[in-house]
Amino acid sequence: MNVGVFLCLEPYTSLENNLRLAHEYGFNYADITDTHSGGSMFASAGLSASVSLDDNPFEVRRTFERNGMKIMTLSAHALLLEPSSPANFATSEIMKAIKFAAGAGIEYVITTETFAKSEWAKSLTYKEKVFIAAEKLYNPCKMAADYGIKLCLEQHGPLTDTIDGIADIMDRLGNPDSLGVNLDTGNSWLGGTNPVDLAKKYHDKIYHIHWKDLGEEWIPKRGTIFGCGFSTIEVGTGCIDIAGVIETLKDNKNIKYSTLEVGGSAELLRASAKYIEDRWNA
Repeated sequence: MNVGVFLCLEPYTSLENNLRLAHEYGFNYADITDTHSGGSMFASAGLSASVSLDDNPFEVRRTFERNGMKIMTLSAHALLLEPSSPANFATSEIMKAIKFAAGAGIEYVITTETFAKSEWAKSLTYKEKVFIAAEKLYNPCKMAADYGIKLCLEQHGPLTDTIDGIADIMDRLGNPDSLGVNLDTGNSWLGGTNPVDLAKKYHDKIYHIHWKDLGEEWIPKRGTIFGCGFSTIEVGTGCIDIAGVIETLKDNKNIKYSTLEVGGSAELLRASAKYIEDRWNA
């Protein structure tokens, strides 16, 4: 299992700069961490590492390879609980992401429902949330199956942060083989779920892992926040049972890659990777 990084090592800089830094830090794998449709003013100016889903996927892959890097996954985090709108990242963008991934040789697309933002979304019942999220994922799951892509649900919202919420989405979709899980150790714990329990429940459906550890100052916030972008401490030094997740999943041959969602120095990233690799390979 290879450990890579998310491409926000130096904010407000280009994709190529973040790839160069990742390689200098000693990593050979990275995600396409941020994506968008159409053009981006900031990305065009070299002020963002976001990748356009309308770009040539082969050229993006060559950009990674030119910097000594391989793409692990493509992020397509969506607003699945919001009413449909061309302004919301949802079904259309996830389907674009799947086609882009197939062209770039990426096996995994990561998505989530995200927390409710509008008053309308906040008013939904639990069953309505499951239905609207599943409805927006129905065609992406079919397309993922056709392209041989795994669409993976990450913990980043009121449904995916829970074991039952993931199960209910999957059940409503008929449990397609194309739909799996991206286990985020920090987000699941922050949402109130024990990531070891989640790892045991979805063991065979987990295809990727996001590694985050969080300190004691986060304990009062558990169950009130649906995800955080990254942690600022070394993996294995916080409150989360990272070792338990590793012990549960290290026999899962589906997991080829995992991502450090850790913000900080090269030394912090390397120490976190070593903690994971030493225990995964033990």
